[in-house]
Amino acid sequence: MSGSRRIMETIKDILCNGEGSIGVGSLIIFIAMVIVAGVAASMLIQTMDSLQQQALSTSQESLRDVANGLKITHISGYSNGTKITQVAFFISPVAGSNGIDLTYTTVVLSDTNNQVILSYNSTCYSEDTSSGLFNSINSSNLSSSTYGIIVIRDIDDSCTFSTPVINDDDLVAILVNTTKCFNGLNTRTKIQGRIIPEAGVATAFMFTTPSAYVDTVIDLQ
Repeated sequence: MSGSRRIMETIKDILCNGEGSIGVGSLIIFIAMVIVAGVAASMLIQTMDSLQQQALSTSQESLRDVANGLKITHISGYSNGTKITQVAFFISPVAGSNGIDLTYTTVVLSDTNNQVILSYNSTCYSEDTSSGLFNSINSSNLSSSTYGIIVIRDIDDSCTFSTPVINDDDLVAILVNTTKCFNGLNTRTKIQGRIIPEAGVATAFMFTTPSAYVDTVIDLQ
């Protein structure tokens, strides 16, 4: 009997030790699964946060591109009797637009045969129109790749020669030397182009010069 009891006790010990080993293995697997799940959850949270920030940034950029922009209120030309030698584009920000820095605003002009791209020349700037719009700056300093700025209305003095920022109800004239760009504009010449701010909607325009140049200052649009 004593021998049988020892055998039974030995079998019992083996069974108990086996169950303990299985329990420890299961616990290790469970802990590993918890760790993996935690890592996966952390990566998922980071990915969602990154996507949220990207979506917010994209929406802000889209809103800025839609809300910002310029409008052309008037276009005038200066004639020497034979050709239009200068053109002035009167521009103002659209309603609700943020301030627009004209330093980074480009003007694209085309007479169907040639196209020019113009940027701001800080040496051609004026706030004084007492001598007339087309005599406010020395247009001979402009080239086929630059334009000048004449300030018509600037309530908060935001538009300076170094940082020509226009906002709210500001009104300025962009002056182009068409003699340098196209050797002057003949009669019945079709001109089209765009004024493109750094951020926002580009403003397109198109006009045709008159069949005869009677006046010195001519309304083009």
